[in-house]
Amino acid sequence: MNKPKLIRTATVPVSLNILLKGQLKFLAKHFDVVGVSSPGPDLEVIQKREGITTITVEMQRNISPIKDAMALFKMYRVLKREQPLIVHSITPKAGLVTMLAGKAAGVPIRMHTFTGLVFPTRTGIMQQILIKTDQLLCRAATHVYPEGQGVKNDLQKYKITNKPLKVLANGNVNGVDLTHFDPSRYTKEQVQTERAKVGIAANDFVFIFVGRLVGDKGINELITAFKALSLKDEEGSGVKLLLVGPLESELDPLQSETIKAIETNPNIISVGFQADVRPYFAISDCLVFPSYREGFPNVVLQAGAMGLPSIVTNINGCNEIIEEGVNGTIIPVKNAQAITQAMQQMRSDTAYFAYLKKNARPLIQARFEQTVVWKALLEEYSSLMQIRKANE
Repeated sequence: MNKPKLIRTATVPVSLNILLKGQLKFLAKHFDVVGVSSPGPDLEVIQKREGITTITVEMQRNISPIKDAMALFKMYRVLKREQPLIVHSITPKAGLVTMLAGKAAGVPIRMHTFTGLVFPTRTGIMQQILIKTDQLLCRAATHVYPEGQGVKNDLQKYKITNKPLKVLANGNVNGVDLTHFDPSRYTKEQVQTERAKVGIAANDFVFIFVGRLVGDKGINELITAFKALSLKDEEGSGVKLLLVGPLESELDPLQSETIKAIETNPNIISVGFQADVRPYFAISDCLVFPSYREGFPNVVLQAGAMGLPSIVTNINGCNEIIEEGVNGTIIPVKNAQAITQAMQQMRSDTAYFAYLKKNARPLIQARFEQTVVWKALLEEYSSLMQIRKANE
């Protein structure tokens, strides 16, 4: 008996590769799975690791009417040829293109997961354009899934759709692999060796940020806060800030004084993009993630899985992973002083820090272990197929 065909789409291949790692292989036990995205070397990685077929459809992340129309036509042809029972998209542009093409091609079950929303942080005509495109996406979809409760609330607040909005499991598109993100993989000796490599002393308290070094990740406030924290330190040392991620100066550049501090402050260590972030979590004590907006940040899940408490801003996703005073602390957005105060408490209140650290991994394990998310998604697919069959 042939398996039903499932097509998963994302705008760029790195999204399929990273956001859905392992999930596609799991689903391939039950479906004939095809991945569709723009071309790129990640597609070959996905084919080998997940054991699925991939197809390329060039899609632009930014608004580009002519190229978007071409992508829509190409996606329609792919869906018409492949005739999937289910098409399921993530990321904004792939969602719009896939849902419109899927409706035109007559795909019975058309699902889109909102992993994060851009329009709440935009204003004016750009916000209106983004709202209208998401409304159009939802009209073409048969089922809409916010990645978390915060995303769900924003979809309702801005009246993006009247369709039922369902958060699968406890949120997040893929959960976290607790065998991969496991602090027990690193011995004390390995931690000290890795610390020494980047100039961190054995007794230093290390705050870590993982992500793109851009304005809307709160990096300007983080650097301001860390400078203030360093001034409060008696010797100006003993605390380090580890930045793991690429500096992106094109769309959302950092302030010049922020860049200068990163380059000149000996207690700020920037290691750039790293394919494997686990060693950096292993040598750190606390995640600081002062982002302005997120859908459901994997970084906070990964840090928790590695046994780190977190300082996060009160935004979607972050405030669903972190419980105040249990596995971390939640602070206001764009508030350098609040970051400084939270960092100071983490470092100086040893009993408080130990309590948060003790809870960090168990909370992630209970709510966001990967197979929990995968099974919830498989159950949703099965339920939708049964409903369709009953209505035929």
